[in-house]
Amino acid sequence: MLKDKKLTQKIQELSKKYLATGQDIYSFLDGLLYSDYMGYWDYIHLDTLLTLQTPKTDFPDENIFILYHQITELYFKLCLLEIEQINKNGKKIAENGQDLGWNHKLKVDLFIKKMKRINRYLKQLINSFNIMTEGMDKDQFLKFRMSLLPSSGFQSVQYRMIELRSTSLENLHHNQTEETKSIETVFNQLYWQMGANDLDSGEKTYTLKQFEKKYKKRLLKLANRMQNLNLLSKYNSLAEEDKKNKELISLIKEYDLNINVNWKLAHYKSAVKYLHMKKNDIAATGGTNWQQYLPPKFQKIIFFPKLWTNKEKENWGKKWVESILEK
Repeated sequence: MLKDKKLTQKIQELSKKYLATGQDIYSFLDGLLYSDYMGYWDYIHLDTLLTLQTPKTDFPDENIFILYHQITELYFKLCLLEIEQINKNGKKIAENGQDLGWNHKLKVDLFIKKMKRINRYLKQLINSFNIMTEGMDKDQFLKFRMSLLPSSGFQSVQYRMIELRSTSLENLHHNQTEETKSIETVFNQLYWQMGANDLDSGEKTYTLKQFEKKYKKRLLKLANRMQNLNLLSKYNSLAEEDKKNKELISLIKEYDLNINVNWKLAHYKSAVKYLHMKKNDIAATGGTNWQQYLPPKFQKIIFFPKLWTNKEKENWGKKWVESILEK
């Protein structure tokens, strides 16, 4: 009898849900009756996922290179899902699963919860980078990498989206920007544009030109939308008491270090191992200036500069880079 009541209640809830959108519950019940059970492989599209690795050469370690970069992009997507929640104050979902839109105000508890998740994802990436630094044969890498030209990890649009969703454009710029400058003018002078200039001529590399052709309009649109919605803006919009929340400040600073120091240094360590020579460094696949682009001590990109002391900013990423080059 109790089970019948629960079943009746669930049917009533389903009926209410579908009626609210003008749909017929009986049609959906028929669909449920006729449909087959979903397997794990169908839900995550496993068969498709395992066919997305298409090496350009027969060197077996190229598969490691491809898989790790694909895993990285999936982790970036996880980060973006959480960052967007903060940008838009958190999604409201009804008990029946109905999407009720976004909250009107960001709560500090939500901010803290999402920052914990983001840091967890980034730490997984940083700690897993040994797959790249220790898990490939150098001779194989130096050969199969030539088939990748002119593609480059520099072209990760999701990483650029993380940056634009995290802080103001002036913090992604080497020099203080004038408020009168347009978004596009500032965008064209962002730090990573300098990392994609040809080492000899100083002109834009083909890698950057192709990246801009595919993504520039999309990124400019995002930059405009995020002016008052990025993580820094969201933090600044909190009540004074919430801005002093020690746990939140600690998590934000941890994020700043993870994304702007630890992640880039892990990448830099890999580049040093495979591309650094005592006399002449090997160029990156996209012709990017990795020696100047990757080290945080040269870029000093800080998403939340006011949360750091002048001494901390002055020494941003220095010791780690120097210790790697000395080896």
